[in-house]
Amino acid sequence: MARGDHIRATRDLGHHHDAIDLGDGWVIHFAADPGGPKATASIRLDTWTTFAGDGVVGVRPYGGTIDPERTVARAESRLGETGYDLIANNCEHFARWCVTGDHTSEQVWAVASAGGVVGTTVVGVTVGVDLIASAGAVAGLSGSGIMSGLATTGAVVGGGAVAGLVTLGAVPAMASVVIVNRALRDDGMLPDDEREARASGRLGTVAGAGIGTVGGIGAVSALGAVSGLSAAGISSGLAAIGAGVGGGMGAGAILVIGAPAAGAALLGYGVYRVVRWLQTQ
Repeated sequence: MARGDHIRATRDLGHHHDAIDLGDGWVIHFAADPGGPKATASIRLDTWTTFAGDGVVGVRPYGGTIDPERTVARAESRLGETGYDLIANNCEHFARWCVTGDHTSEQVWAVASAGGVVGTTVVGVTVGVDLIASAGAVAGLSGSGIMSGLATTGAVVGGGAVAGLVTLGAVPAMASVVIVNRALRDDGMLPDDEREARASGRLGTVAGAGIGTVGGIGAVSALGAVSGLSAAGISSGLAAIGAGVGGGMGAGAILVIGAPAAGAALLGYGVYRVVRWLQTQ
């Protein structure tokens, strides 16, 4: 580690605390007194040992040319500042700004993205189920109501009940793709291997949405007492899928509609992590 490095001490559960290394046994970081509340945090000078605590310390790598003296000068210019905010102004925001001039936090983006995927999927599926219950000639979530709602929704895009399932799943899936791609966005300040892994993850989200869609429809076709994608096959398949979680056709419809969004998030992030692992082997 050297003067001007953005260093981070990894704590429990993967959380990390960030600082700028001055190269002489001291660091500048956004922190409270040891054991003190975050509300009292300030940008302060501390020993490297105090910063590290019982964590494992490493260097946060960047791509391109970094001027360590400019980094240190930026850090020193903010000594004494307060106003710590976990979401908008934390230790990672500070350290990254010192190096790049960019006031962002990957930890915040990761948490926000996970929450965004869950939230948009829940909202999308809820709206979809409400649409199924209200759009058809037969209202409600009885077997005939679900099939009627799916058929009516599918007719909007020139299809039938299967097209209805695909259409209703497309909205939360697209939201999931956008959110995960934003979390894995390209950044010219990142090292090449990290950028490569993120690009692979972004492609993975699109593939995951497609796999989730095909897998959901395939499960409907294959798992019911009546196979295929006839009206009877769809009813039977949704009922079988729903029974797996203790429900009926409505629960099955929820799972199939949500599958593309879940696939986008899981495969996108999974591909990113696998590529990063392979890069270290």
